[in-house]
Amino acid sequence: MRQPHYKLLALMALLSLTACGGEQDELQAWMDQQRQQVQPSIQPLTEPQKFHPQAYTGIESEEPFSPNKLTGALKNEAVQPNSAVSAELSRRKEPLEAFPLDAMSMVGSVNRKGAPYALLKVDDLLYQVKVGDYLGQNYGKILSITETEITLREIVQDAAGEWIERPTTLQLQEGGR
Repeated sequence: MRQPHYKLLALMALLSLTACGGEQDELQAWMDQQRQQVQPSIQPLTEPQKFHPQAYTGIESEEPFSPNKLTGALKNEAVQPNSAVSAELSRRKEPLEAFPLDAMSMVGSVNRKGAPYALLKVDDLLYQVKVGDYLGQNYGKILSITETEITLREIVQDAAGEWIERPTTLQLQEGGR
């Protein structure tokens, strides 16, 4: 009794597979018809433009961001009697003027002989600075030192190219960095 049951299932599976074959032929015929009807529209590529090399004429002129050009501009500003930067050009640079202010951190302060000194950490070295010393790359002069901050004035150019004084502070860094 069990044998006829298996034969019936096998016969039904075979019939269902042959039924799918007819649908597959119809699908293939439809796809062939669609391929023939649709023609792609490909626009031809434009001819590339011919490259005409130009000789570089700026080699004789000075680079726009060279230190020589900046120094020349600063000297021209120094000729003007009321320029804020004129006094700064005639003095000798101090070692901490080689570093930007954001590379420095105030790590403490001390009083020696009644005068306040700040302790600055720059490149893992410790420096003592006092009022009147210079810091940073914008002619920053220390005006006052407290236990928690250094107040200084910097000389920078505004949007119009005029030299102006700008107050800046360097805060005590708790815990160091």
